[in-house]
Amino acid sequence: MSRSPLLDLAFGYMPAQIIHVAAETGVADALAGGPRTSGELARATGAHAPSLHRLLRGLATLGAVEQKEGDLFALTAEGQRLRADAPDSIRSLVLLFCGPDVWRSWGDMAETVRTGEAAWPRVTGGTSFEHFESDPASSEVFNAAMAEHTRAVAPGIIEAHDFSRYGTVADLGGGDGTLLAAILRAHREVRGLLFDLPAGLAAAPGTLEDAAGRAEIVAGDFFESVPGGADAYVLKSVLHDWDDEKAAAILRNVRAAMGPDARLLILEQVMPETVAPDTAGIVRNDLNMLVATGGRERTEAEFRALLDAAGFAGVSLTGPLPPSAYRVIEAEPAG
Repeated sequence: MSRSPLLDLAFGYMPAQIIHVAAETGVADALAGGPRTSGELARATGAHAPSLHRLLRGLATLGAVEQKEGDLFALTAEGQRLRADAPDSIRSLVLLFCGPDVWRSWGDMAETVRTGEAAWPRVTGGTSFEHFESDPASSEVFNAAMAEHTRAVAPGIIEAHDFSRYGTVADLGGGDGTLLAAILRAHREVRGLLFDLPAGLAAAPGTLEDAAGRAEIVAGDFFESVPGGADAYVLKSVLHDWDDEKAAAILRNVRAAMGPDARLLILEQVMPETVAPDTAGIVRNDLNMLVATGGRERTEAEFRALLDAAGFAGVSLTGPLPPSAYRVIEAEPAG
């Protein structure tokens, strides 16, 4: 039988869990000082040495570690990114998206496709946001994962849009403030306002420490109201979490808070009208929204319709921004 690319993909859960277990056990952190044996790593991580040796061989086939000789293993450049303290760490992203709640939600996708109902509430007993609000450990992983992702995309966003145009930038649903901190570092004359639920803001004072005096942290719920007085309102990776009804409610509250000269900046990927293999990333993101939150990725036409219905006009989009293909969607209050 000839080799099937689809069959290779079907077994993709295996490398995903190899990487997840490495992140969960802290193998990369234990290897930060240089090559070690599986026995040494087992003592450092609390693992079973023979089983850890087998995991390390799996990691070697994925390019995360290199088997030097016998039982000696070292991190590769890519494996360094599984360290918690790496500047380009992906550890929290792996812990979140290969962790038990997302894993079980994807495992129940067939029922979601049959019913149109998100899987997360079926497998956990509540919505994803209720879960993160009530579970501090899960919330910490979620916030750290979002910060890792934001650190990767922030430079492209800041290069593509002139934030120096604004006196005050409000980042709505901005979590620990990673994006706002990057904007304020790039533009020392700009002030910032970070707005999120209390659980999302837990690490924000530390993230925004360098911008002390220029950054205000406000707890609240954008389904209820949004602070007024900003010149730009940023929604990064927010609207895709929600269905059209809830996304429109958020946008209406932002519109109500905006002055006539303020601008809305939506930072999201935009689904192409026709997909192809090179758009796999956004299509998989869309399916993740389907099973996890009930949200969706949207086409340009769908964004324009949503904004028009919420009272916005003058919509413009940048081209896709490397490395993530995010786009800046700018809009102004309709007259």
